[in-house]
Amino acid sequence: MFTGIVEELGEVTGRDDVADCARLTIRGPAVTADAGHGDSIAVNGVCLTVVEVLPGGQFTADVMAETLHRSNLRDIRVGSRVNLERAVALNSRLGGHIVQGHIDGTGTILARTPSPEWEVVRIELPPALARYVVEKGSITVDGISLTVSGLGPDWFEVSLIPTTRQLTTLGRAPVGTPVNLEVDVIAKYVERLMGRSAR
Repeated sequence: MFTGIVEELGEVTGRDDVADCARLTIRGPAVTADAGHGDSIAVNGVCLTVVEVLPGGQFTADVMAETLHRSNLRDIRVGSRVNLERAVALNSRLGGHIVQGHIDGTGTILARTPSPEWEVVRIELPPALARYVVEKGSITVDGISLTVSGLGPDWFEVSLIPTTRQLTTLGRAPVGTPVNLEVDVIAKYVERLMGRSAR
């Protein structure tokens, strides 16, 4: 479980593709400071299990075919920057919202509207996820807990404060970049309890 508060920008230092999976090596000194085998670290919002902690603040993690298919981890290469967050501790503050690290789909950055201090980013909203997104609700974009500031039939907008622009991949991602999306899990549970089948 995560909160969507990115702890650091990491860097992919290795990628080994084997059959339908990949092993990533990622540098992240902050998130590896107390990490061990079996711990969970969110990489661009994807919950991955630490296989090994390496010297130089690095760790390895395996990414299965399902995750490669559903997320933008399929596109990252050596040198790619990624958002990193350790799993939340029970005694810590929930600064963002409840994030599982289970990607529901990907969208594409459609537009960026900057201002001197903040920036509005418009992102494609896949039809299968649209019913879970509400204005002023929470959504996770590449592992970042954000508030939906605008909403259309096939897009949503988020407003980035300077800290988010400086400390996450979303701050510098150009138009056309695919991003991982995780909708609010509470909405999915409510739908299930109400007896409406997901499509």
